[in-house]
Amino acid sequence: MNPIEIKLTAKEILDKDFKSSMRGYNQDEVDKFLDSVIQDYEGFQRKVEQLEKENEELRQELKKQSDRPQRSQVSQPSAGSTNYDILQRLSNLEKKVFGNKMYE
Repeated sequence: MNPIEIKLTAKEILDKDFKSSMRGYNQDEVDKFLDSVIQDYEGFQRKVEQLEKENEELRQELKKQSDRPQRSQVSQPSAGSTNYDILQRLSNLEKKVFGNKMYE
């Protein structure tokens, strides 16, 4: 993704002078509009900085997560092996309680 090139700063917008002519725009209206543009521009700049900071924090967190070993996959036995273990224990218990007569 290409970064957006920012051409103007809030200060450049504020300091911009327009030539006046006989039938030009009302200077007060232009100034009020430019003040509004500057406020929006500064708000967008703060939001961009906040999002860039959040993005960097998330990248660092993701890097930490990817560097950690995946213990959940190693430590948890599969359901099939767990069931087999339970059945084996039940079989051993039955042999002890009832003896080998049950299986003869």
